[in-house]
Amino acid sequence: MRMNKKFIGIILFGFFYLFPYRAVSAKNYLIKVADTAATQKNDTGVTRARRITNREFNAVFEQNLPLSSAGQEFFAPQKTLLVADLSPSFVLINTPKLPFFFVANARVNLRLFASHGDPVKSPSYMPGGTLYFRTDRDYYHPQFLSLSYTHHSNGIEGPTLYPNGTPNTDSGKFTTNFYTLTYHMGKRIDINNRIINRYDAIGLELHAYIVGLGYAYPLKGKYGFVRVNGQWLYNIAHANSDPVDPEKKVYGNWQRFDFQFTYIADKVYNYDITDIKKRLNVSLKYYYQFPFMQNVSFLGGIGYRGQDEYNIFFRDSYAYVTVGLAAGLSFNMRPKE
Repeated sequence: MRMNKKFIGIILFGFFYLFPYRAVSAKNYLIKVADTAATQKNDTGVTRARRITNREFNAVFEQNLPLSSAGQEFFAPQKTLLVADLSPSFVLINTPKLPFFFVANARVNLRLFASHGDPVKSPSYMPGGTLYFRTDRDYYHPQFLSLSYTHHSNGIEGPTLYPNGTPNTDSGKFTTNFYTLTYHMGKRIDINNRIINRYDAIGLELHAYIVGLGYAYPLKGKYGFVRVNGQWLYNIAHANSDPVDPEKKVYGNWQRFDFQFTYIADKVYNYDITDIKKRLNVSLKYYYQFPFMQNVSFLGGIGYRGQDEYNIFFRDSYAYVTVGLAAGLSFNMRPKE
């Protein structure tokens, strides 16, 4: 009986002695659980906000993708029946989980000349890829960089130059490879039933010739291997009545202005560095879409080529007028959150 009383006494002593510690431990444990839950909730909120930002920037990147076009050009040195700049974009990385966007491009530039047999002389094959990544979080005032690699050749193996040193436009080989780093900034304005996006860009184009690689050697001193590129893009979208539910509004592209320039900055023939007639390429294009048109628009524009970008025809300089149709992922449109 005495043993039982001692045993019970020991148990009661231990209970009253240890209970405060256990209570405090349990309380601390509950606080830690609550803190962990709050942290996870905050992390979830931050992750969601980051992914929304990434998604909206992906839409910005998409709007800056190159377009495909086909139509006619006037006043070029050689008359054409059709000109086309086909630039399909294969978007390989486009996810809100990542702050960058990657697209592969299979560009082909061709001209159907108005001469015997209506030949398409040596199209420009320009496959490549571009990585876009944002440098801020404000998709109403986006800032981002793009890094591109492009191969440019005409698929011909004949001598690049004639014996007199002029480009062999019949069967001359043309090859170069280049990298372009571009800084972009933009602004979005919502006014009435319109969404206006403006983008400005400035970039540096460097060809592998600089390190002695990836070019047709006779082009040295004759073709521009260092270039400064710029662009001003002004896109207007407006709301139309939904054809299925007239009480709803849907946004679609309406008009676009696209100004681009390229200036050759390295040695080309004996041209002075300020010789804009031989160093400057510039164009202004206007696009118009009717409500029934999705990713297609009418195109009209003017421009000047100091050095023709059509591969082996690079020696030509001329002003031109262009009309036709344009299409591409760049015309996709949806209102941002």
